[in-house]
Amino acid sequence: MINNTKDLSKEAPRSPKLQLDGFVIIARTIDKCRATIAGTPGEYHFDCPLDNTLFSFKGIKGADFKAFVETGADDVAIVEWVKTHGTPKTDAEIAAWVEVASKEAFADNVDKRAWLLGELKRVGLPESATLFDYLDADDAQSFTK
Repeated sequence: MINNTKDLSKEAPRSPKLQLDGFVIIARTIDKCRATIAGTPGEYHFDCPLDNTLFSFKGIKGADFKAFVETGADDVAIVEWVKTHGTPKTDAEIAAWVEVASKEAFADNVDKRAWLLGELKRVGLPESATLFDYLDADDAQSFTK
């Protein structure tokens, strides 16, 4: 068991906005992966479309990521593994990806945009909010009920 595993039925994973060594999404993905391994994912899903945004960018598979996390690696080691596996990326490429991923609002996908707009309204955010904003607000509401 990993010492810093969160029970996601009792607390939210870290924000997708939190950067670890330049990557967004990764801290949240680590939390969901560890919780899945420990059997405490709550309503969260590892290897979901959000996680796959990171995995696709780096050219890695969720199963390979999970196998490395299962070794008990800490956050620093996991981020280093992501950086050194899959498709090599420069710091500039990572920064450009972070810029795009952080602003995701599904403007080019009618169905996903309609879903996001409904969810933004449900959590009390303006239509200009991003997917990351929604996830943070939804997490906050889920654990303050």
